[in-house]
Amino acid sequence: MIDAFSVSHANAILNFTKDYCAGKSELLNSMSFKRVLQMHIAYLKRKDKPLYHTLIAIRNNDEELAEDLLNILKMLLVLDTKSLSSAHPDLQKYLLNKPALIDFVETLFAYWRSLQRYAVIYSTQEGQDIQNAYFVQSHNDFKEMILSSYKIVMEKLTKRSQSVYRQVIAGVNAGLVLNSTPLDFATDTYAIFREIPVIQSIYLTPPFITYSRRNTRDGIFQEVMENPLTNQRLDAQKFICYPAKVGKYLALVYFHTDFMAMGITLANLFEMASPAEVHSRKPDLIYAYGVEDGKQGTAFYHDKERNMMVGYASYSEEIDYFGYMKKMLLTLHNVKGINGQGLPLHGAMAVITMNNDVTKHVVIIGDSGAGKSETLEALRGLEDNGIKEIKIIFDDMGIIYDEGGQVRAYGTEIGAFVRLDDLDPSYAYSEIDRAIFMNPDRINARVVIPVATYEEIVRGYPIDLFLYANNYSDDPNNAMDIMTNLEEAKQVFIDGARMAKGTTQEVGLVKSYFANPFGPVQRKEQTDKLLDQFFTLLAKNRTEIGQLKTRLGIKGNETSGPKDAAIALLAYLNK
Repeated sequence: MIDAFSVSHANAILNFTKDYCAGKSELLNSMSFKRVLQMHIAYLKRKDKPLYHTLIAIRNNDEELAEDLLNILKMLLVLDTKSLSSAHPDLQKYLLNKPALIDFVETLFAYWRSLQRYAVIYSTQEGQDIQNAYFVQSHNDFKEMILSSYKIVMEKLTKRSQSVYRQVIAGVNAGLVLNSTPLDFATDTYAIFREIPVIQSIYLTPPFITYSRRNTRDGIFQEVMENPLTNQRLDAQKFICYPAKVGKYLALVYFHTDFMAMGITLANLFEMASPAEVHSRKPDLIYAYGVEDGKQGTAFYHDKERNMMVGYASYSEEIDYFGYMKKMLLTLHNVKGINGQGLPLHGAMAVITMNNDVTKHVVIIGDSGAGKSETLEALRGLEDNGIKEIKIIFDDMGIIYDEGGQVRAYGTEIGAFVRLDDLDPSYAYSEIDRAIFMNPDRINARVVIPVATYEEIVRGYPIDLFLYANNYSDDPNNAMDIMTNLEEAKQVFIDGARMAKGTTQEVGLVKSYFANPFGPVQRKEQTDKLLDQFFTLLAKNRTEIGQLKTRLGIKGNETSGPKDAAIALLAYLNK
């Protein structure tokens, strides 16, 4: 079980099952609060803040300074400063320098809120709905407890009531209800997962903003011939499992709590499997993210005996970027899909219904930064466009199957992981109540937004229009081409050319096999046969195949390029 309170890499995790404060006095008397206060003093010292020098001049010892300040805060809950000074003459020196004391309380409150804060509670076998409701209530009570404590102390120090009450996120950013019931598959090599709890539900407090050490992803994931989990050990106090439904597959994602934000963000991207689903079936995909084995790297493995795909990422700051979480899962999905005669698509799909009730199923293929998502959002934003509804089926990865001679497309995710830089700000911030923002102040800032329901993405759809997102051709007067030569069209898709946008370490005009380095590259021989099969089948299904020139990779066209492409697509749909 996770400790009552732990802090690592700016993540603070509170285990409400082990220790939950029932009131303000209990909160300030807790070891958790004392530790945060000590950490804040250490932070002021490390940063060589003037406030630290002012306080340490009163008590020339960090430990004793922390003890004094803690006592002052606890007593201010019930005493005013005059009574406190009379009752404790040894603390008068602090009270004589009230501006410094006020500054300390303000900076302590800010320091607490600067941490990525999470709460967990362990569920019992029965009463799931009641337990979830209790957790939500305790989550809210904890926030009010902190705000109220801060308000009382500040009003005692300033001797005035607050006139503006800001209900900031003072509690935790997210809460997790965990289930510790062992899973049947966790034997032999996979016994390392047996004691690790599985998330049952998540409580998010928007806006959820996360910061990671990295902001781009490198290279592709390599397949290995030996199971990377053999002889590994996982500390059950440091790992949590998110049960994800990746397309039709069940994926168990075991992540290190130092990368809590990566695991929480999965909730906006992949449907969470229910406890019943998790316990009633063997997983199709397993991913161990943040394995502390002293190594460095990522890999995946096909466990043929159990018919499972296994992903692995060693503990390192290098993997502290959501791309390493999401893209490995999609690689596992895609390789398993290829083995099942499916062709994975790196792109976006929308079902577009026009005002005349004609519906078109549009797929746009392209590697990261090609402009597929941006074009669909630009299409959504066109005024008086004759479109009744745009329903996103997938916005990064899908897969197609041959079902009785008909091509059917399926999604893998319920959300979109898109560049904030390339989206219309009005759209991104209109979704602030449910979006997860990643490094919003940096280049390649990202936002993860739910865009579809799980039932919608796994329904299966025909394809009317199959387009390649060309982000490098500068031809605003010819933003969309329908290609009649099947072999030439297929070669455009296979080449996967794009102008790199800084989402990986690539620069300039680059090529990626079938614009999909997440499965097809690793299984090229199998994918070559599938490409021949499906392009022939698309032609037989009378699917139009062409290019959409988004110009997203050409400087100065980041907004106008996708908009022009959207206008061209709209004109085609209105024919």
